[in-house]
Amino acid sequence: MKLLLFSLFREKKRRVVELTEKMMVDGFSGRTCESEGQWNHIKKFLERSGPFTHPDFEPSTESLQFMLETCKILVIGAGGLGCELLKDLALSGFRNIQVVDMDTIDVSNLNRQFLFRSKDVGRPKANVAADFINNRIPGCCVVPYPFNANLFFKFHIIVCGLDSIIARRWMNGMLLSLLVYEDGVLDPGSIIPLIDGGTEGFKGNARVILPGMSACVDCTLELYPPQVNFPMCTIASMPRLPEHCVEYVRMLLWPKEKPFGDGVVLDGDDPEHIQWVYQRSLERAAEFNITGVTYRLTQAACATEVFKIATNAYIPLNNYMVFNDVDGLYTYAFEAERKENCSACSQVPLDLNFCPCSKLQEVLDYFTDSASLQMKSPAITATVEGKNKTLYLQSVASIEQRTRPNLSKTLKELGLSDGQELAVADVTTPQTMLFRLCFTT
Repeated sequence: MKLLLFSLFREKKRRVVELTEKMMVDGFSGRTCESEGQWNHIKKFLERSGPFTHPDFEPSTESLQFMLETCKILVIGAGGLGCELLKDLALSGFRNIQVVDMDTIDVSNLNRQFLFRSKDVGRPKANVAADFINNRIPGCCVVPYPFNANLFFKFHIIVCGLDSIIARRWMNGMLLSLLVYEDGVLDPGSIIPLIDGGTEGFKGNARVILPGMSACVDCTLELYPPQVNFPMCTIASMPRLPEHCVEYVRMLLWPKEKPFGDGVVLDGDDPEHIQWVYQRSLERAAEFNITGVTYRLTQAACATEVFKIATNAYIPLNNYMVFNDVDGLYTYAFEAERKENCSACSQVPLDLNFCPCSKLQEVLDYFTDSASLQMKSPAITATVEGKNKTLYLQSVASIEQRTRPNLSKTLKELGLSDGQELAVADVTTPQTMLFRLCFTT
């Protein structure tokens, strides 16, 4: 797979260079003023060989020119990880960078999102981050990207610094939807590598995803456990777990005691807020003899993988790495395997095994509760008697009210049959997923 990745990206780079020579993309003209010897440190990696270079790597000046003039990177997220990524990418020689972030800067961001200052509070993160990098690094052109899903294809590599599994899955699905198949064979030129990273205090992870080739986000969805909601009676009266103690403080004590003033909302990014929750959780845990309440902080980065893929100089990560810097330094890399029946990238309808007497509510619950699907608000449609029929849709109030009675009906009563295909849309993916009913006895 590593050699295949090397060859496919080399071919993709060649094709895109040819396309770029014919077409200038708005926002990437940039500035060209550079200090003498600015890229000498990068040249040492790209213009000479070494014991750790890729077996097929050929030292030349072309890789640096590709990075400086042609390679287009999209960074999604300008928060804690995003700020690090933008800085590292710009210092590594990537000058054509666009950044997406819909959030504005809050005071609580200033303790770790180092591209922002007090005067920037209230301004869009993407704009401020772009201005900071452009002013600090000669020749770099970071542009705030107006989110447009139809323009993802113009990027060579996409890097995610997101804090939401829903957003990760949506981005994963979008890149899968851009894949081109010719007679069932994947066109390597349609692959846009996705570098995904996540952080939590001194812990983090990074992964390289080649849509259609390697394990995608949904292939390893079990690594992201579903959100757990604890019953209020357990939280208030019979806590048994550390999580119960934290939820008690967050949901009940915070609004009751108002530790930082009336109307102040708990901010998970504010160390003082978290410290208060931590101390009260310890007190709650001690009262019920519960152990395991800990205080954790985190951090990690992915820019190295972007450099390796863009230059072909070194073998990229294959394909998942975890990092822990709490007690010493620990890293572990492993290959996450692609699932043959992945709902996102398998290209085939997935089987749904239900009895004809099962109710639609049971199918809906399966979509939301399954560790391999973890949908949020699935909309289910099917073709019944030659007509497209919405069985249930939650996001539109009028349609939800009209289709709600279907939830209590059996699959047979809804006119569904063995082998019937169900089309399911959800906020976790831009694509409609297909499922095939397999009636059980």
